[in-house]
Amino acid sequence: MLFLQQTPNIIPPDSIRQGARHMIEYAKTDPEGLWQMFVDKAIHFGLQVLAALLIYIIGIWLIGWIKRLLTRMFDRRKTERTLASFVTSFVSISLTVLLVIVSVSTLGVDTTSLAALLAAGGMAIGMALSGTVQNFAGGLMLLAFKPFKAGDFIETQGQQGTVVEVNITATKILTPDNRVVILPNGALSNGTINNFSGRPLRRVEWLVSVEYGSDAAKCKQTILDIINSDEQILKPDTDMDALYREMNISKFQLATVNYRMSAIPAPFVALKSLNDNDITFVVRAWCKGSDYWDVFFRLQERFYTELPQHGFGFAYPHMDVTLLK
Repeated sequence: MLFLQQTPNIIPPDSIRQGARHMIEYAKTDPEGLWQMFVDKAIHFGLQVLAALLIYIIGIWLIGWIKRLLTRMFDRRKTERTLASFVTSFVSISLTVLLVIVSVSTLGVDTTSLAALLAAGGMAIGMALSGTVQNFAGGLMLLAFKPFKAGDFIETQGQQGTVVEVNITATKILTPDNRVVILPNGALSNGTINNFSGRPLRRVEWLVSVEYGSDAAKCKQTILDIINSDEQILKPDTDMDALYREMNISKFQLATVNYRMSAIPAPFVALKSLNDNDITFVVRAWCKGSDYWDVFFRLQERFYTELPQHGFGFAYPHMDVTLLK
């Protein structure tokens, strides 16, 4: 006990040589006390090493258990693989770093400097990679909230195309003319996204202009007859449950707010505007999202070819000139 009380004065921090000389002198005067001190220190350090090893082993087992738990949870919720992999890796690395710090501190090592060093290093890396970190955070938002998924046709950042890949920092879309456009997730997550594939059913709209003097009621009925004769146009009596089963829409999706439609609105035709040279009817009908462009172009052509057959001509800008003699 006497030696332990005097230890701080035996080895001054500013002189290793002087401390060694004091140690030798103490060994000459009290060799048994010196030996007892070494034994006590060795036992104490051994217990610290065992405790650190025990904490590390238990911690590694717990980290593995948490990783398996997260994997099962993501699988049940069918989470995007990129997001699931990132979150699992991030949690694993963070917990491992924390475990190492705790294990080292168990050995009696002061970890304050180590923690400060890690914090300073993280801050320096974050400042150097500020743009990448912004894209990284944007990728997490996109993967978590899923405003679109691979296979969706979207319009964003002045680009239109089909999403082919969504990763942590960027999103790749394939344009209709077969170009691959890479969009940074930072700007993408903060911008406007128009997802044409966000719902399985879509409304198609046409503007049909005919000449003045046309019978409006008869023209509306002719347009409705053309619309109702198309097999890909959905009707008000459509069995919605059978339709969603045919389109392989999951119950989870149908439970999403505003995802499921209870019924299909009837095709709609109305006189929209009276223009300088013609009158314009607005025409609306519903179809499957995958049939949108086929329906749009096919009926656009039918309006052009069939309406004149029923006596409805298409007006065009013209000017009447009268010559006075």
